[in-house]
Amino acid sequence: MISAEAVARNVLQIRERIADASRRAHRSPDSVALIAVSKGHPPEAATAAYQAGVATLGENRVQEAAAKRSVCPEGIEWHLLGPLQSNKVNLAVETFSAIHSLDRMKVARLLERRLEERGESMPAWIEVLLGNEESKHGFSPRGLVEQVAPLAELRHLRVVGLMTVPPYRDEPEEVRPFFQRLRALRDDLFARPAWSDRPGYLSMGMSHDFEVAIEEGATHVRVGTAIFGARAR
Repeated sequence: MISAEAVARNVLQIRERIADASRRAHRSPDSVALIAVSKGHPPEAATAAYQAGVATLGENRVQEAAAKRSVCPEGIEWHLLGPLQSNKVNLAVETFSAIHSLDRMKVARLLERRLEERGESMPAWIEVLLGNEESKHGFSPRGLVEQVAPLAELRHLRVVGLMTVPPYRDEPEEVRPFFQRLRALRDDLFARPAWSDRPGYLSMGMSHDFEVAIEEGATHVRVGTAIFGARAR
């Protein structure tokens, strides 16, 4: 397992790279939120990231996150990054503060119902599938405005932006068009009256390409390997 000292060094380096990319884009580094992706890593690694100043951790699996949350510091804010199954909705609402991977209407309605029952609200990002990869999830970019129109009416599950996981490319620069497209989709959707009161965040960019994502407007970057090293599983 990676040491707490190594995690702290990596977090510092990532912060510096975020600052450099932000300056290139004429943005404040404070406009970019860092999410440390702790999936596949033990609770000790997640705790080390929190102690190094990363308040938000991302997980792909509901049950893995719930187990870590039970033993990690209470101040951590947990975000769901992976697809949510219908039968995990209740546990997801109990575990996470936000969902970046809203990929179908059925799950959105189940989340809305459960949040209403609890008298709570939760921010969510609409996941958009830009690479046509069968292994990934999300709404189609074609006709996105019409597809997601019902989501604007939900009162407890509040859509705050768009998210994507583009195809992997050896050269990060080759992923730039995917980030540009998500930004254009965001600009179109959140300019409409039903959405104009939302912040229009962009959750995009991971360890390999987050600097390009920041240059193209990312507000939330999801960094795992560059902080924790390769996963054991």
